[in-house]
Amino acid sequence: MTLEKATFGAGCFWSVEVTFRNVPGVVDAIVGYTGGTKPEPSYQEVCTGMTGHAEAVEVTYDSTRVSYKELLRVFWENHDPTTLNRQGPDVGSQYRSAVFYYSTEQEQAARAMKEELSTSGRYRRPIVTEIVPASEFYRAEEYHQRYLQKRGLATCAV
Repeated sequence: MTLEKATFGAGCFWSVEVTFRNVPGVVDAIVGYTGGTKPEPSYQEVCTGMTGHAEAVEVTYDSTRVSYKELLRVFWENHDPTTLNRQGPDVGSQYRSAVFYYSTEQEQAARAMKEELSTSGRYRRPIVTEIVPASEFYRAEEYHQRYLQKRGLATCAV
């Protein structure tokens, strides 16, 4: 088993977490905040949009079972990467579409897939997904972890 990390912002982190937990080869998915300026932000602070953080999911995966490119595919297919600072009814920079990369290989893979999708004709509007270096990831409060699963609104394989 070779464990690696990937971090994605794709709107409200509750459903994003469930989506990644159900990918074979994903060992863990935790929700939190990244990409901002305030150390140890709270949910209430992030919700103001003033900390600069995105709601994000940090995915730990076994790269011998699932590739980073497959995780990118799941990311792109499960949110609208053409809406700036918005996913469905959630509006604000904390809901932005973002790939937070940990290596040059992850950055190159994300940029290549973004370019491929941009020229594919799949989307009518330009893709606005940020592709930026991973920064400090702050685990969200415990009540946010596995939120939908705890409420019987989702099933998780892990």
